[in-house]
Amino acid sequence: MSAAARIEERAERVKQATSDAVDRTRDAANRATDRTKEAVDRTADRVESGLHNATDRAAHGATRAAEKAEEAKLRGKEAYDDAVDKANDWLDVARDYVREKPVQSIAMAVAAGWLAGRILRN
Repeated sequence: MSAAARIEERAERVKQATSDAVDRTRDAANRATDRTKEAVDRTADRVESGLHNATDRAAHGATRAAEKAEEAKLRGKEAYDDAVDKANDWLDVARDYVREKPVQSIAMAVAAGWLAGRILRN
């Protein structure tokens, strides 16, 4: 074999080795890229899942707070209605008493006024 043929053969082997090294590097880079993409996708899925869970919990908490506020509002309205009913009942009792015993009612009003005047004067 001539020197030129040997040089040509070695050059061909160097080209082949270089090509193989480039292919292996490309394959390794592709695998690394795929693993990175998979890791990013998994992380993104976990973040998305966490955000969904947090949103669901916040919505549930807001719903419960709104329900509690509505319950408190209803209890307050019931208490107000009960107080108004009692006040109206007492007013009816006072009116009936004045109608049934007008002289005693006037005497009690005068006595209450006199007593209030004495207390406030001292």
